[in-house]
Amino acid sequence: MNDAQNSSSPAVTIAGSPSPKAPGGPVARRVARALAEIFSPGYVVAALLLAVAATSAESLSQAITMVLIAVTATSVLPMFYIVRGVRRGRWTDKHVIVHSQRRWPLLIVLLSTAGGTVALALAGAPRQLLALIAAMLASLLVAVPITLLLHWGISIHALVAAGTAVALCVVFGPALLVTVPVAVAVGWARVRLGEHTTAQVVAGSLVGAAATGLLFPLLAG
Repeated sequence: MNDAQNSSSPAVTIAGSPSPKAPGGPVARRVARALAEIFSPGYVVAALLLAVAATSAESLSQAITMVLIAVTATSVLPMFYIVRGVRRGRWTDKHVIVHSQRRWPLLIVLLSTAGGTVALALAGAPRQLLALIAAMLASLLVAVPITLLLHWGISIHALVAAGTAVALCVVFGPALLVTVPVAVAVGWARVRLGEHTTAQVVAGSLVGAAATGLLFPLLAG
């Protein structure tokens, strides 16, 4: 799930109350907004799963099947649920920045990812792909309770960006360290837009990096 807000929405804190105007001039804000949208968690997760499935599947047909299952569970279904909620007036925007509205979207992301993990296991997914989605699920099991129970919003943008950068290095080698600055830029964007604190971005980055840097290779064997 994304944790940005539309440019037309008022600035709010993670708890849903008004926040001070985000720092930086209009150019910096436009750059930050573009980064947040381009590297939206749903898109990034889908691209990562596609890359890992393509390298780990035994055949093209298996790769396509596994990608369909994984991307549907982790991106398509949650995004469909959230967009439908926006159209029905349940959420203020497609990124659900208001904390009081985030319970069900976050739970749907968590449950859908868990369902995708089970579906991939039953479908005989390659071990590397299964390990990756399991690591994603583990990161959500940390981030979602903290956000919902402690009312402290770990940045999902930062979690996914950092986790993806580390996962790419695990799968493709140190050459993909070039993706780390992108993850840093995404974290900067969340702070620049005033939608997360530095601590929330750092926390998200640590959770995502730990899940794909430690748990992912451990499960992948």
